[in-house]
Amino acid sequence: MEKVFINKHSHMGMIWVIGWLFTVGFCHLSFWQGVAAIIIWPYYIGTWLAAFLH
Repeated sequence: MEKVFINKHSHMGMIWVIGWLFTVGFCHLSFWQGVAAIIIWPYYIGTWLAAFLH
């Protein structure tokens, strides 16, 4: 019986974190504004992508 290994390396999470940190630094956000950006930033990316894909 053979063992099957499935390795899936997704870099999207890392890209999201880098983008979020860039946004926080670029906009000079405070800590709590940065926490709010965790929720708000993906929403704006999603609306932009939705408009771009349609």
